[in-house]
Amino acid sequence: MGLAKVSCFLFAILFLINGGSSTTFTIVNQCNYTVWPGLLSGAGTSPLPTTGFSLNSSESRLISIPAAWSGRIWGRTLCNQDETTGKFTCVTGDCGSNQIECSGAGAIPPATLAEFTLNGDGNLDFYDVSLVDGYNVPMTIVPHGGAIGVGKCNATGCAADLNGVCPEQLQVTVEAGTAAVACKSACEAFGTPEFCCSGAFGTPDTCKPSEYSGFFKKACPTAYSYAYDDGTSTFTCSGADYVITFCPPPSSSEDLKSASPPRLQPDALSVSDASRRISVALSLGVLAVAVSWVGSG
Repeated sequence: MGLAKVSCFLFAILFLINGGSSTTFTIVNQCNYTVWPGLLSGAGTSPLPTTGFSLNSSESRLISIPAAWSGRIWGRTLCNQDETTGKFTCVTGDCGSNQIECSGAGAIPPATLAEFTLNGDGNLDFYDVSLVDGYNVPMTIVPHGGAIGVGKCNATGCAADLNGVCPEQLQVTVEAGTAAVACKSACEAFGTPEFCCSGAFGTPDTCKPSEYSGFFKKACPTAYSYAYDDGTSTFTCSGADYVITFCPPPSSSEDLKSASPPRLQPDALSVSDASRRISVALSLGVLAVAVSWVGSG
C-alpha cells in the first residue's frame, strides 16, 4: 500500500510542476497607433480567456496561456466600430467576426503572425514569426526566463516597417495612390502554384524562394518568408514566458538574433514568478504529506 500511495502522490507532483503550469504572454504595443490583437487557438487545444481586444499605444496586457497550447497571434489595424450597427471591422488583419473578439476566426491576409506550439516534441516550445500570409505590422517574439541549452531561446521576428518599401505588386492601400497599409504575399497577390507552394510545387524540393519572398527575407532574416522556410525561421525554448511586441524598436538582424529578453514591468514579473513559486510550494507540500502518510502507515 505504501508504494501505491507514493506513486499516486508523485503523479500529482508531476502534474502540478508540469501539466498544471501555464505560460505568460505579455503583449506590448509600441506602435504610435492602436492595435487590436487577435488570438486563435489551434484545433484540440484549450481556449484562451480572450480572442481579441484593443491595445492602445504604449499599453501592454498579460495573458495566461494553458500548457500544451498551440495557436497564433496577430495585430489588426485601422479598425472601426459602426455606431449604428455595432459592426467591428479592420482594414488589415480583420478576422471577419464583426466584433472585437475573433471567436475562433483567423486573420484575413495579409497579416504578420506570431505562431506557437507550447510543450511540443521533447517538451520544447516551438515559435516563429511568419510573413507567409503577408505583412501588416512589425512584430517580434522574445522569450523570457527560458532554459538556455534546451532550445536556443532566441528572439525572432520582423522589426522593420515594410509597408513603406513594399513592392508595388504586393501593396495594399485604402485608396489608389495612397501609402500602403499592408504588404501581400506573392501567393495572395498572384495565386499561382509556384508562389503558393501547391500542386506540383507542394514540396520543399519543388517550391523555392522567389524574388518576393526574398524581399521579406532580406528585411527580416529570422521570419518565415515562404512555406518551406523552416531552417532559419523556427525557434525553440523550454520553460519560458514570451513577450510579443508590436512595432519594437528597429534593429539589425544580428541585434535581433542576440537580443536578451527585455526587463518586464514588476507586475508582469510578479504574476509569472508567483505562479511558478506557488506550483513548487504546492508540490513540496504534497510531497511532505506523502512522506508523513507513508511513514505513519
